[in-house]
Amino acid sequence: MRLSRYFLPVLKETPAEAQIVSHRYMLRAGMIKQSSAGIYSWLPLGYKVLKKIENIVHEEQARAGHMAMLMPTIQSADLWRESGRYDDYGEEMLRIKDRHDRDMLFTPTAEEMITDIFRSHVSSYKDLPLTMYQIQWKFRDERRPRFGVMRGREFYMKDGYNFDLTKEDALHAYNRHLVSYLRTYERMGLQAIPMRADSGPIGGDDTHEFLVLADTGESEVFYDSAVTDLTFGDREIDYDNKEQCAGVMEEFTTKYARTDETHDEALFNEVPEERRKTARGIEVGQIFYFGTKYSEAMKATIQGPDGKSVPVHMGSHGIGVSRLLGAIIEASHDDKGIIWPEGVTPFHCGIVNLKQGDEDADAACEGLYKSLTALGLEPLYDDRKERAGGKFATMDLIGLPWRITVGPRGLKNGVVELTSRRTGESEEMSPEDAVAKVAAIYAGH
Repeated sequence: MRLSRYFLPVLKETPAEAQIVSHRYMLRAGMIKQSSAGIYSWLPLGYKVLKKIENIVHEEQARAGHMAMLMPTIQSADLWRESGRYDDYGEEMLRIKDRHDRDMLFTPTAEEMITDIFRSHVSSYKDLPLTMYQIQWKFRDERRPRFGVMRGREFYMKDGYNFDLTKEDALHAYNRHLVSYLRTYERMGLQAIPMRADSGPIGGDDTHEFLVLADTGESEVFYDSAVTDLTFGDREIDYDNKEQCAGVMEEFTTKYARTDETHDEALFNEVPEERRKTARGIEVGQIFYFGTKYSEAMKATIQGPDGKSVPVHMGSHGIGVSRLLGAIIEASHDDKGIIWPEGVTPFHCGIVNLKQGDEDADAACEGLYKSLTALGLEPLYDDRKERAGGKFATMDLIGLPWRITVGPRGLKNGVVELTSRRTGESEEMSPEDAVAKVAAIYAGH
């Protein structure tokens, strides 16, 4: 993409309503525009990152054997009355009526709808286990929407649902989701710590939230600092292997890590004092096992191996896809702007032409642009007739991990400058070597 043709409405001033870093930078970098309180239009740069995050979620769900689907955003209230949640959910649910005066609602979550789909088509244990998920827009009518996409009313979310014959099988699905989520977040450059949490309106006894540590987090968290040393890395996991998945669950959840709702001071005091930490955390996902809560209420039963009809065991598992943009920025920025991890960057590399109109500089930039594109990478070429300082400021603000700077002086010596956004370090090399190095960096992503 050439910046002269791209819609990137960068703001020089910080909007007054932006209270936290991610909201400020998403507005200033032209990623989002507020439509109404807690509701945003996603502009090209923001939408591009949103799709990068969504694709990682899809890939890791497929790796775990989960099937993508899509359910409506508008649901009938009848299903929620059947489960007993229509009146219990509270004012966050946007209740509406259609032209025939039927009660409807804008989906805050989809346990009822997926249970209805399941009971309509599955009647035997032979069709289990089964896990389906969607990535869809949701709406929760927050009393005080704030912090941009971190606490909006409309949000983009992955919600998955497992159906299993027994509690043991369902807890394997729970562990399987924990493993897949660890992989998902690490691919985005995040360390998301699974913490014992409260189930809230979803219900159930077993639940973990995944939290990214950040000063602007909405939750107070208590943890053993040893959990921050854990990484999933490149290990290969057989998602059908119950022992292997349970081992990862034990590794990542044995050390103390809890949100304020489930914090136990006595247990926390058993952690060595130097490792006892309190901080703020941003929730980016949650997994639940709630047994037969919905299947009993909605009569989602199957015929077991003994021929008897039994309610299916269920769990639900969410990732805040749109919220993750804010969380990544909160965890990865400086005073100049965003610093995107390579896994989610909207463009792989920026190309800055220091003297637009100079024959040699223009030709070198065109060559870099074509070479990177031919390798399947997406460069953003700043071909505007702007001052160099303005071009650098834009690149720093939008946070591309790598920048190639091209100017007449360097070209006389046959070199361009490759700069890391994260470290600020620059290296002079030939255009060909710069392309090769950028390609090698992204080979692992």
